[in-house]
Amino acid sequence: MTRRFALMIDPLASDETREDYADTFTQVDAAAPALSVGELSTQRGDGVFESIGVVGGHAQEVVPHLERLAHSARLCDLPVPNQAQWRQAVERAAEQCGSGESVIKLILSRGVEHGPTPTAWVTAAPAADFTAPRRDGIRVVTLDRGYDLGAAERAPWLLLGAKTLSYAVNMAALREAHRRGADDAIFLSSDGFVLEAPTASLILRFGDRFVTPAPNGGILHGTTQLSVYDHLAARGFEAGYDRIPASDLTGADAAWLVSSVRLAAPITAIDGVELPVDAALTADLNEYLLSPRD
Repeated sequence: MTRRFALMIDPLASDETREDYADTFTQVDAAAPALSVGELSTQRGDGVFESIGVVGGHAQEVVPHLERLAHSARLCDLPVPNQAQWRQAVERAAEQCGSGESVIKLILSRGVEHGPTPTAWVTAAPAADFTAPRRDGIRVVTLDRGYDLGAAERAPWLLLGAKTLSYAVNMAALREAHRRGADDAIFLSSDGFVLEAPTASLILRFGDRFVTPAPNGGILHGTTQLSVYDHLAARGFEAGYDRIPASDLTGADAAWLVSSVRLAAPITAIDGVELPVDAALTADLNEYLLSPRD
């Protein structure tokens, strides 16, 4: 079983190259003090992060996660992470993960106010048991995200396309979903289009065509969704992107929320309207997602 630990990183410039970055890592007990009280990640949520699923000690889709971390850093005017350094940190963390499922988190913060910047670290911990939602599915509700589909382009300072540490809204949405008797939520734009879930991407099936909301309008391009699309394409299915009106949701032949750690969870109902579940395809998707993937 994975023990919880953290690896502090002395971040290097993005263009600095070495064969070994071990001297830039400091492993610490995850329960021990490690951050300054002036740390802006905790004071303001001023930073970016990624969560990487680990299966049997193999970190999944490391490069896409690192690329998205870099994209988020650029949007937030943070120093772009050194890809080779962070990849070696992930590899070192994965080596200490056990035989089951784990999760590695990458955190890049603006650092200490009026002090050193940035602060960077990775953590590793056992993943929760998601057997039930993968097998039995989840019920979701739709929630208004509060902005229209053009807000990200019109107001880039909202950082709608960055995976920031400011997750208070996402967690509030999950609590609201639970208050409504559901397991998760799907955000809608204020002009009536489907966005994403608070911590997952949405994939809908209409016949033999699979569709997910186009990665604009503040939608993160999901690493797991991209991997699922590769798998579906290899099986001969059509998989694409589109603007999806909210009214189309309950007309889907099947739907899933997909993410790096929970993997593929079939949606059984949206706003109380039952949805068909393709149990065989769901099992196939999760078998694929549990296989080693780079």
